[in-house]
Amino acid sequence: MSSPGTTPIETTSAWQALSKHQQQLSHSRISDFFANDPERFKNFSLQAPELLFDYSKHLISSETIDLLLELATQAGIGDAITAMFKGDLVNNTEKRPALHVALRSPHKNTAEEKEVHTTLSKIESFVAKIQCGEWTGFSGKPITDVINIGIGGSDLGPAMVYEALSPFHSNQLRCHFVSNVDPCHLEQTLTNLNPETTLFVIASKTFTTLETLQNANAAKIWLQGFASDIDLTKHFVAVSSKSDKAIAFGIDKNNIFPLWDWVGGRYSLWSAIGLPIALGTSMQCFRELLSGAHAMDEHFRTSPLNENMPVLMALLNLWYLNFFQVETQAILPYIQNLHLFPAFLQQLDMESLGKSVTKDGDLLNVNSGGLVWGSAGTNGQHSFHQLLHQGKHIVPADFIASASSPTSHSEQHRHLLANCFAQSQALMQGKSLKEAKAELATLGYSESDIATLAPHKVISGNKPSSTIMMQALTASALGALIASYEHKVYVQSVVLGINAFDQWGVELGKQLSAELFQAISSDEKCASFDASTNALINYSKPRIKEKNKRIKE
Repeated sequence: MSSPGTTPIETTSAWQALSKHQQQLSHSRISDFFANDPERFKNFSLQAPELLFDYSKHLISSETIDLLLELATQAGIGDAITAMFKGDLVNNTEKRPALHVALRSPHKNTAEEKEVHTTLSKIESFVAKIQCGEWTGFSGKPITDVINIGIGGSDLGPAMVYEALSPFHSNQLRCHFVSNVDPCHLEQTLTNLNPETTLFVIASKTFTTLETLQNANAAKIWLQGFASDIDLTKHFVAVSSKSDKAIAFGIDKNNIFPLWDWVGGRYSLWSAIGLPIALGTSMQCFRELLSGAHAMDEHFRTSPLNENMPVLMALLNLWYLNFFQVETQAILPYIQNLHLFPAFLQQLDMESLGKSVTKDGDLLNVNSGGLVWGSAGTNGQHSFHQLLHQGKHIVPADFIASASSPTSHSEQHRHLLANCFAQSQALMQGKSLKEAKAELATLGYSESDIATLAPHKVISGNKPSSTIMMQALTASALGALIASYEHKVYVQSVVLGINAFDQWGVELGKQLSAELFQAISSDEKCASFDASTNALINYSKPRIKEKNKRIKE
């Protein structure tokens, strides 16, 4: 039940005012706002650490922003920010703080910060040993390949960052990431790798995650197949809060890096979960990543709400989700090295905000989060951008771009930027029937052909987007970018009164999977579940048996 004094957000005066305001604004055009206000970009953009945030191409006015900020104030955003940084139990269902900000703090004032810096020193020492060749495999050869075995936050974060920081990759080491319990994922990754020079990082907070342990055991079998007397401690390290389980697996206690309960999986890349990042780039690069995130933390913690990038990002999302009933958001990085960023944000956003009850356990009557998806530009322009431009959906988009490129191909990079800016402009501007007809006439089409073809070339426009610019995709800029989205998610959760740091929805599937595994493994015909599940299991059984028979032969 609700706590005394708790008010559902949709009953607040700010929410009610926004509902009325949306009705007034819904027939406006973003392009008209620009025509009527030469200072619109200046008034609807801000400079945050490492990033320029342009939110001028949104269906908003100054009144909209004022009302959204009032909504944030009525929801207690200021106090909520303070509470998270103080280490209050903002994860109420698990009775834990959410102190991922401590992972990138340069200070050593709290017990958590002291633990973090002790672990960073341990990571630094380990990385130095691997990269200089002091740490060797069982046969005395230096490590050349690191395979991170994890799933969810133990995979998506470090994999995304490693890809993003490709220009900074180590010349000595290659990193690989295995997450799927599908055996093909590990087998294909191991192809052409040498067991003598391969190191596995087993990343699992509880050291009980099924997918991770299945892959870890398969990795152990692969190594033992090369030499039965292999010293596995030379080839396995772990990141876990359960050192006893890691030791039982066969990992030396000195090679276990800690993870704490106050670090959520999807917020953990800043911890020892980021070990592959440091190994695959450098410890300096990893520290710069932390530094960039900390700079955004300070911006979020200290900036007024109207100049606070994560706050404004969150309020814009809420504006479309709940007042325009938009249920999706596109993440469009015009930086190829950020091609995994949309997938990373899917977990961050959808696992955090995919809730149907408030922190008090009451039914949530408004939209909590949207469907997050996207892909690297310019690839998306040749697939789903057609729907963005001429589909009936409103899909707010975040364009992410870098002013410079790590390559020497400056002309190509200018084409990339031109495409990025053109897409956001086209989404806003569109093309009217009159403009389409004039364009066709200029091209020499007949009047009858113009009448037939022009309607197909109309683009409604008035589609909202933000653009986030950085000078270059450096480790510190990436850290700031990721942290801005982390805090944006938290702000949304506070306004809606939900817990962004638990994920009970993933548990049911895990529970059912254990039962179904037993049924699939049994020789008996399955009749224990619904008709569909029974039929699927019974379809699979003889085919599994036949495949196993062929393998034995």
